[in-house]
Amino acid sequence: MSQTFNTRIGLVTLLVTVGLFRSYSPAKETGERGFDFSDYGAVLKAVINDNSMVSYKTLKARPERLEAFISAIGKLEPDRYERWGQKDKIAFWLNVYNGLTLKVIIDHYPIKASFFKSLIYPQNSIRQIPGVWDNIRFDVMGRNLTLGDIEHKILRAKFNDPRIHVAMVCAAMGCPPLRNEPYVGVKLDEQLDDQARRFLANPAKFKIDRGEGRLYLSPIFKWFADDFAKTYASENNIGGHDRQESAVLNFIASHLSEADRNYVLGGQSAIEYLKYDWALNEQQGKD
Repeated sequence: MSQTFNTRIGLVTLLVTVGLFRSYSPAKETGERGFDFSDYGAVLKAVINDNSMVSYKTLKARPERLEAFISAIGKLEPDRYERWGQKDKIAFWLNVYNGLTLKVIIDHYPIKASFFKSLIYPQNSIRQIPGVWDNIRFDVMGRNLTLGDIEHKILRAKFNDPRIHVAMVCAAMGCPPLRNEPYVGVKLDEQLDDQARRFLANPAKFKIDRGEGRLYLSPIFKWFADDFAKTYASENNIGGHDRQESAVLNFIASHLSEADRNYVLGGQSAIEYLKYDWALNEQQGKD
């Protein structure tokens, strides 16, 4: 009896001490058609803090759950994927893009800076990694894809939802915040709208200066203005802004308080684009 009891206590202790990487519950992170995001979800819970900063050192030391997720997306059968609804597909590709970005960072962590690139970008920037978006390839459903392929040939080309631009995270401070949960089709609208609000609440990404009569916008809204125009362009432009800028302002306004929304749509402000911060979105002072 005592030996059995001690064995059970030892098993419980072992399970408790395994930690966040093993304790994550997949129950609410499974895609509508059954794709299991639990490994990826465990990674996000374990390495992202309340400020959406990433502990790459922790992930580098314990990459098993991320590797399991990456293995699973490689084995996913295309026929199964094609039976999913659009929201499940968008959620899948957002998780793939963000998960593979984590993978490419830890594969090169700590990042080795190039002398010439350091003249332009921070030494810990993803931009220091050669071919990060165009040459490094990953197996997704048996296809050899780069991060650039996933962004430009799949997410942007196949799905008309510019909210993806507040969800894709390129491991930089200028990026949108990285959520500590996977995207899932059943609550994708809620998650993406929350991402937009969080992104616009950060004065480093969006700021209203009524005194100067200026709106300060992340350059993401300039780089991908055409994507926003497909959904948010209206018959009449806002103030002196062109069709693309007006569409961006329509999108931004839809995620602001009433007072700020009315000000943005009033068309009395000039637009100025903020400098993009390419420094790594890494937790500081904990590792």
